[in-house]
Amino acid sequence: MNWILGIDLGGTGIKCGAFSLTGQLLASRLAPTRDGDVSAGGPAFLDEIRAAMLSLTQDFGGVPPQRAGVAAPGLAARDGTHVAFMPGRLRGLENLHWQQALSCREPVPVLNDAHAALLGEVWQGAARGRRDVILLTLGTGVGGAIICDGRLLRGHLGRAGHLGHMTVDHHGPPTIAGTPGGIEVAIGNATVSERTGGRFTMTRDLADAAQQGDAAAQAVWDESVHALAAHLAGLICALDPEIIVIGGGIAELDDFLFVPLRAALAGMEWRPHGQGVEIRKAALGNWAGAYGAAFNTLPPATTAENLGCIS
Repeated sequence: MNWILGIDLGGTGIKCGAFSLTGQLLASRLAPTRDGDVSAGGPAFLDEIRAAMLSLTQDFGGVPPQRAGVAAPGLAARDGTHVAFMPGRLRGLENLHWQQALSCREPVPVLNDAHAALLGEVWQGAARGRRDVILLTLGTGVGGAIICDGRLLRGHLGRAGHLGHMTVDHHGPPTIAGTPGGIEVAIGNATVSERTGGRFTMTRDLADAAQQGDAAAQAVWDESVHALAAHLAGLICALDPEIIVIGGGIAELDDFLFVPLRAALAGMEWRPHGQGVEIRKAALGNWAGAYGAAFNTLPPATTAENLGCIS
């Protein structure tokens, strides 16, 4: 049986999925990343991935994957063979050429993890078959990716889609990229303590307090959602998406996020002919990156047939 392998390398965990050519998840393996550990002179995460590949191959009677793809943090090289820029963590990832590292016959294409997550959502998730899509992932920070006219925007250096660093308050503190008052400062989990005067350290705790009638917590949350709505309104004017998909841990707040967000956006969005952009929760959860990494292995003809949009 022909199958393809999607590998999502995260900071703490690795997801390896075996997929059919039409996007069905057939089998999966989870493994620790072991960031900083070294094995046989290379990063230990390679041992974990090789073991997962072998285990999945055994599931298919010893038939190896037809192709394999990787999603990882950082900026992917223009030729898609490796991650060209990922300072500070995941030692050994920068400039690691995956085809050689995994001893694969075919090239192993590499994508930024947020780019891969969007491909996954468009292939088999919340934005299936759509041609103009924005993805935002709300977690510790804010990640993102863009598909415009059916094509994933990567940009000159691979920075395209890093939407969390776009400014919503030019007087605000800088993001990790140095841009002032980015949206990830306004709503990311990393800044909850600063935004609440030290009362909370997690967005979930802030939300729980607000839902229990804490007026101060509700005010902080309302301000964060208002900033996010303004951010989306600007993105809509710049990119004219058909749908915006929101994922990440903060999206798990469901109606507590989406109801006020849609209401705030209704008062800001430019809506020609009264038509607004659909805001939808991501569907693939933590596996979106693996789906996207697998999809990225498919040849253009197969891609067009399966997806009907991305080329």
